[in-house]
Amino acid sequence: MQYADIVTAVLGAFVLAWLADLMTGRRGLLATSLVAATGAIAGWFLAVRVFGVSTMDQWIWVLWSMIGSVIALVAFFLFRSKR
Repeated sequence: MQYADIVTAVLGAFVLAWLADLMTGRRGLLATSLVAATGAIAGWFLAVRVFGVSTMDQWIWVLWSMIGSVIALVAFFLFRSKR
């Protein structure tokens, strides 16, 4: 499968968003999905375009995108407004 790494990154970001939504009391899966996807794109950008540690043919960028998702989700829940 040619795009297995991309599918894995998208599903991984969604699973991380779903787990974060479950752990925080179901505030909204759409918001956490958007944050996780943004973090995954940022992780991909850092790995492939900025630091050049991998190419799209390797699987290292998937790990970087998952780390980016986790960092974005932590920042989202840390800095969001609590009414």
